[in-house]
Amino acid sequence: MFSLVGSEGSVLYKVAATAQQDVPEIVDQAANADIELWEHHLETEVEQNSQLPETDRQALIVARRGQGLFKDRVMQIERRCRITHVENAAHLRASHCKPWRDCNNDERLNGENGLLLTPSIDHLFDRGFIGFENSGNLIISPVAHTPSLQRMGIDTNKVVNVGGFTHGQREFLEVGIRLTQVSPIYSMRTWLRNTRAV
Repeated sequence: MFSLVGSEGSVLYKVAATAQQDVPEIVDQAANADIELWEHHLETEVEQNSQLPETDRQALIVARRGQGLFKDRVMQIERRCRITHVENAAHLRASHCKPWRDCNNDERLNGENGLLLTPSIDHLFDRGFIGFENSGNLIISPVAHTPSLQRMGIDTNKVVNVGGFTHGQREFLEVGIRLTQVSPIYSMRTWLRNTRAV
């Protein structure tokens, strides 16, 4: 069809093809921006809720950032990052298994709803690029950028098991996987099987 239009048609076709390649990245950026706006809105609601005592409001807001009382409670269960094995608490965040934005106030501070992760791993987990099966196997999103994962310490060439979870953690992880908005995720075993078949 474009050959009938002439050289201008070929240029338009190339521009359209290039634009289509950028669409998933643009969609991911928009989804991340929406999540951040929604979380900011919820944080503002908590800050302005006069029915909550001031100390509770502050604990909930600090918990969103993976620190404070929530981190203390997670540290009663977890000792290190399950991926990088970093143990120094100064380099760890308490990451919510069920996203903070989807939790009620009790869940936001429940230590069973958390994992200790380094900031880069927390980012991947929070945005749905990685997750965990009940068995402890790492789950990787098909849209995750493999070289970036490898630079962050994730071995993408084998099935990675990060160890067992408590009953409460497993329940929160199941809910968290269903609520992940960024992208669908699937198990490392499936990913390996699919990539080796190609």
